[in-house]
Amino acid sequence: MTISVLLADDQEMVRTGFGLILSAEDDVSVLGEAGTGDDAVRLARELRPDVVLMDIRMPGLDGLTATRILAADPAPPRIVVVTTFDLDEYVYGALRSGACGFLLKDAGPRLLVEAVRAAAAGDALVSPSITVRLLERLSEPEPRPATELPGLSARELDVVRAVARGRTNHEIAGDLFVSLSTVKSHLTNIQTKLDARNRVEIAAWAWENQLVK
Repeated sequence: MTISVLLADDQEMVRTGFGLILSAEDDVSVLGEAGTGDDAVRLARELRPDVVLMDIRMPGLDGLTATRILAADPAPPRIVVVTTFDLDEYVYGALRSGACGFLLKDAGPRLLVEAVRAAAAGDALVSPSITVRLLERLSEPEPRPATELPGLSARELDVVRAVARGRTNHEIAGDLFVSLSTVKSHLTNIQTKLDARNRVEIAAWAWENQLVK
């Protein structure tokens, strides 16, 4: 299956570079480009890409607002925010707006392609440097007691921690010695209990509650 992608960035050179990287992959196709947040929303609804690579700072609608608008659509695309800026408020804003990934523009071609594939597969990828910094920033001497957690079983907590560390479903299945279908079942139950829309929101909840050390 070919993954269709929309590139949204106000710099033509960035769009061109991303387009060359992604077009070199056999399983990725670039459907179009947008230079503003307004165009990103319009083209995403018109072209129906699988994945949108969304810059944060753009003329008109900013990337976070455009992400929030698209995430509210009945059948939203998977959105990966790609930006020069790694400020904490941008990371949280992107995740809370409905993005399923957050990458810095200097993350490199391999990570860019991996983020697109992960998004299309229903997984999420956050730049490792950002993940580590967030974990350090949110860590405290003692985690919250399990009695304060919203009805998650011990195995579901294992899955939550694995998601927060950026593990894929296949990796989680291998780590916990369970089937892939069991992992997916746990994730469905976890999303229901946490009222989370996707695995990125599960990870954000884990970070906020100091479940990962």
